Amino acid sequence: MTTATMRRSTLAAGPICMTVYGLIRLTDEKHGPGLAWSAGHLALLAGVLCFVPVFRGLSRMAAEGRGRGARRLADAGFAAGLIGVVAISVQAGIDLVVGFLSEDRAAMQVLFERVQSRPMMEPVFYSVGPMLFYVGLLLLMVQLAVLRRAGAWRTVVIVAGIAVSMVSLDLLPLGGLLFLAALVTLGSPAPGVSSRDS
Repeated sequence: MTTATMRRSTLAAGPICMTVYGLIRLTDEKHGPGLAWSAGHLALLAGVLCFVPVFRGLSRMAAEGRGRGARRLADAGFAAGLIGVVAISVQAGIDLVVGFLSEDRAAMQVLFERVQSRPMMEPVFYSVGPMLFYVGLLLLMVQLAVLRRAGAWRTVVIVAGIAVSMVSLDLLPLGGLLFLAALVTLGSPAPGVSSRDS
């Protein structure tokens, strides 16, 4: 496997895992507990963790050869994305544990209410925190588009992916595929290597 192929695989892994999560979720009519719930959330966890090197690569592309302002902006995008990854990972971990400990959906709901009623739990891990994943991704993609290191169409596709993912969880597979389309060939050969992309 060539270096370019490995880097392309890194860019593809996160969106593919998120797409898999969305597809598994569509097959889980009760939304847990059970095999589908656990498998789906493991795919989600893998997907968001795979975005860590993606965020790092995008921030390096955005900062390479630029001034202090651009580097700080790229660092801000990376930091926001990383906080989002942590928040979603914790949420996925909680969902996995709740699913494992519960006999049915009603029992899951009781446990979720206990967890989410704790101070700051809901905004940090279920609303504001996860949103930073999308904020970081969008910030970095806009910066790359402005610097002409990535085609503007990629940012448009990312925005579309974020939008459909927020409209309905049932549209997560489409959102994952849109992220895949925008990222998989980005950078030619990869994030961390300066290149122009049109």
